[in-house]
Amino acid sequence: MSHTLSIKHLTIGEGAPKICVPLVGKTHAELIEETKLLMSLDVDLVEWRVDFLEMVEDIEQVKSVLIDIRERLKDIPLIFTFRSAKEGGEKELSSGAYIALNKTIIETGLIDIVDVELYNDEQTVKTLIHSAHENQVYVILSNHDFEKTPPKEEIVNRLKRAQELGGDLPKIAVMPKNARDVLILLEATNEMKECYANRPIITMSMAGNGIISRLAGELFGSAITFGAAEKASAPGQIAIHELRLILNVIHKNL
Repeated sequence: MSHTLSIKHLTIGEGAPKICVPLVGKTHAELIEETKLLMSLDVDLVEWRVDFLEMVEDIEQVKSVLIDIRERLKDIPLIFTFRSAKEGGEKELSSGAYIALNKTIIETGLIDIVDVELYNDEQTVKTLIHSAHENQVYVILSNHDFEKTPPKEEIVNRLKRAQELGGDLPKIAVMPKNARDVLILLEATNEMKECYANRPIITMSMAGNGIISRLAGELFGSAITFGAAEKASAPGQIAIHELRLILNVIHKNL
């Protein structure tokens, strides 16, 4: 990895991949209980998947929930993510509502990273990146393909585009149909790391076939891996304690 990214006590892009765990509660009360559970586990980052929230269209309510989550997470870095239905999320928002939600949350100063989807309108992407950087918030610029694994060159090009647009953490997740597809994702990750990346990147091959990609990031170049506490937010996520154990074994032998 050419460069690292430091958030609070955490250095992303150095050593073993950092473990991120999702919050996927549908209500304020469910999210508080989830947050309490996460605080008892060995996690590096938390991602609030706000698209699971029943009242996500009410920005003031989202802010209220965020205040409670932030208070309980203490110094654990927090990622704010509205994942659209077209990229595997629970809901869809209009472009205006998507911008308003993310900008408002960015401006609270209560999050460390915001996830912005690469294939939004380019002006939307640029607006949100600008807003994030003005407020000292980092940006994951992400793309998810739940149908297939694109060719290696396409994966690399999407990661490069996310970097060119100013994403601090270019991210791609793809769906494999066989072992060859997993190798394509790993080869693309390695090529991006070796040839083009000037910042940490995040890649994964989803579902059961892709589990190796969630474990081997330190070798191939993916800086964050996603694990599950109780409920996974994407297919193929591994329980946190198992994930930490395997990442440590790999790290000690590299």
